[in-house]
Amino acid sequence: MDSTNRDRLLSVYTLKIICCLPIFIIVTACTQPIQRKDGSISLRPFTPKEIIKNEINNITEIHQQEVIASLKTLTLKLYRRNPQEWRKSHFENAESATEALYKTLLQWHLYSSTDWQASLHNSWREDYADDRVQALMFGLLVMNMASYNHKTEFYILSSVDAQKLYNSARNIEAVVWKLSNARKKNGELILISNSADPQDVNNLSFEREFGKIIGIQDVLARSVENKSIRSIRFAVVNLAVMIFLPIP
Repeated sequence: MDSTNRDRLLSVYTLKIICCLPIFIIVTACTQPIQRKDGSISLRPFTPKEIIKNEINNITEIHQQEVIASLKTLTLKLYRRNPQEWRKSHFENAESATEALYKTLLQWHLYSSTDWQASLHNSWREDYADDRVQALMFGLLVMNMASYNHKTEFYILSSVDAQKLYNSARNIEAVVWKLSNARKKNGELILISNSADPQDVNNLSFEREFGKIIGIQDVLARSVENKSIRSIRFAVVNLAVMIFLPIP
């Protein structure tokens, strides 16, 4: 490449950078983070990739991150209420068992083909000898990731299926019912979640956290439905046999 063409190309790149600078400055200046109770903030760093995202892409990512955060919260709560389960997996405590489960997201391609329905059903089998919380919450994680096509980043050419999001919300409703009703032959709950003790205030948030996930999936499904002009087919899970709605 001769010097004239090189200088011309450099000028073009320089112009592009200069043109993009106001976008970075405006977005950075105008974005106000939300402070959460745990001290964390909701602000995501602005990167050049944001330029090839549209509004629904950003909304999808935010909704997915909230779903994963709620699933992680529920996992920790279940482990704390059912300490015998994390001991089956040979962890030191509920926190380390929870962290190990969600580390799978770092290499999700290795886990995306997991049979989430089988995992959910295993958690309620009375003869299941392994970690029930892990089976239940990993099944829910895989199912919810499937509703986002197993992606964690979305761009203009990316798409999510409103029907998958809707189906995942109905499946979660069924899981909440099963979690509250699945019992051993002796009448004990297979997994303890909400407490009937009025003094046990800290353990009354399971259904609220599940409800948050259901709401997120339903709202996003509606948003995607309006965007894609593809109507959602309404359906419910058969609770008697726990046949879940498909999320192919």
